Amino acid sequence: MRIRFTLVILLICSATFSQIKILFDDTKAEQAGNADWVISNSSSPVKVPTPTQSGITSSTAETYWSGALSAWGVDCVKKGYYVETLPPSGSITYESSSNAQDLSKYNVFIVCEPNSVFSLTEKAAILNFVKNGGGLFLVSDHTISDRNNDGWDSPAVWNDFLTNNGVISNPFGISFDLANISLTSTNLATITNDSILHGAMGTCAKVMWSNGTTMTLDKTKNPTAVGYIFNSGASTTGATNVMFATAKYGNGKVAAIGDSSPCDDGTGGSGNSLYNGYTGDVGVNHQNLLMNATIWLATHKAKLSSAVNTPEESALKLFPNPVIGGKLNIRVDGSQVVSRIQLVDLTGKILIDSQSQLMTIQSMNVSDLHSGVYLCRINSGNSIETRMISIQN
Repeated sequence: MRIRFTLVILLICSATFSQIKILFDDTKAEQAGNADWVISNSSSPVKVPTPTQSGITSSTAETYWSGALSAWGVDCVKKGYYVETLPPSGSITYESSSNAQDLSKYNVFIVCEPNSVFSLTEKAAILNFVKNGGGLFLVSDHTISDRNNDGWDSPAVWNDFLTNNGVISNPFGISFDLANISLTSTNLATITNDSILHGAMGTCAKVMWSNGTTMTLDKTKNPTAVGYIFNSGASTTGATNVMFATAKYGNGKVAAIGDSSPCDDGTGGSGNSLYNGYTGDVGVNHQNLLMNATIWLATHKAKLSSAVNTPEESALKLFPNPVIGGKLNIRVDGSQVVSRIQLVDLTGKILIDSQSQLMTIQSMNVSDLHSGVYLCRINSGNSIETRMISIQN
């Protein structure tokens, strides 16, 4: 029994993580009117933001990209995630072999203030994505915030998605109120093992809505629906006046927020009136809230795969694993060039950050680290591989 247990631990520690991929939507008029809800603004929106995300370091400013969600996107990359935009010409599908940006290829789908309705096919794709283990982030704004004058604003778009999807009515137990509120709230729920308000990114102690809305929960539709932040004076164990909520559906998770202002980093396309709600309104509280929720959404679908790499599978080799003796070797075969190697703990904290043009083999001193499991993040060109390693010091 003891031998079998040891073998299982070794197998887990010699596995690699598939890199977490985050997809930000731009198919639902997210740049209409005065909005700029994208991670990288350009006249011709593209799948992969520029400059390349492999150039982002722990000290990179959000101005590295220019969208109003650039700070959120940059923070995701700093956590080791890979981010993309689904451009206006893209399609929302699930398990479609003809779509290079099919939702099945991503861990988290973030939709910030959609201003056009989802088709029945798109609704079914999103629900299947969540049901099968994906994470969905729903961002709404206040009522009467129709930015493209098509008769739909984000609360109405989301409620239509939730109640008129042809699959199941109100699958998440969340609906958006047709309200318009502006206030600062410290009315937070007390939840056991809370990784949303007290997560890896830090603590969220208050929020500030600048013309946002609230939500109503229906636990008869989904008993996992839970509110974390409430309008001032509301019951923190109730189902109304909810400002931030989460729920689970099938094997996946959803997070929902009633205002887009906390997502706004104040930068974006020329002519748009943007304000820094991400780190400006209430310090880092909004940043911590959004990133904690993103991490929570992403962790469920992290997958382990075999660490045995053939030359066709990967030109990168990490050895020995487990690392005994304080030295980790990274070898590159073929023509691949590694520009950066980072060692990260399981909370996302970067412990070692080495930047060099590696073409053969390099050794990393890990003797100062405690025994445990870590992630080794390797940048090569526009790709990032993340491997799990075990250190035994």
